[in-house]
Amino acid sequence: MSNQAERSKYATVVWEGDSREVLQTFPEDVRENLGFQLWQLQQGERPSDYRPLPSIGTGVFELRDQDERAWYRVVCLSRVNDVIYVLDCFEKKRREMPRKEFEKAKQRLKAVKARWGSAKSSMKEL
Repeated sequence: MSNQAERSKYATVVWEGDSREVLQTFPEDVRENLGFQLWQLQQGERPSDYRPLPSIGTGVFELRDQDERAWYRVVCLSRVNDVIYVLDCFEKKRREMPRKEFEKAKQRLKAVKARWGSAKSSMKEL
């Protein structure tokens, strides 16, 4: 199999809003761990530490890591047409997901779905 054919089977990661910039503020070892989990997802593998978030939407889950200071989360929409949508990244100090982050992830999921709808209607016009 050629490199080009092999590369095409990997999912693309699309970063919504400021999620990539927020992830880059995380400690280096946390970024590496979460980056590895994203890479596993791109290859169609199951990451080591994730949890479904059906309260945000179907197919939404969080990748998790922590250090002595905080818990770190990457909220994603699972692979759709070979694309993984990173909806939100944040750190937290309490057990529950901060309401602000919950709402942000829901809004970004809504925006992704709206783009799908307008892409489908654009295709019908052709």
